[in-house]
Amino acid sequence: MRRFVEGADRGQRTLLPECLDDFIDENNPVRAIDEFVDALDLAEMCFGGVTPAATGRPSYHPSVLLKLYIYGYLNRV
Repeated sequence: MRRFVEGADRGQRTLLPECLDDFIDENNPVRAIDEFVDALDLAEMCFGGVTPAATGRPSYHPSVLLKLYIYGYLNRV
């Protein structure tokens, strides 16, 4: 049983749009944020929730939340 909420695969072909990556330009900062956060060892940095709990509703992985936070900060959202 997976303990984190997982989104759809970004490379998967869907009805509309054909592929989610088609809407994001190669030079978009969101790609750099994605690569940067994926390279971090969040457990070593003492992020809470990296190891999921055995009970309760599955949560979002902390890396996904960190990506959203950084993107929102850079775009003043």
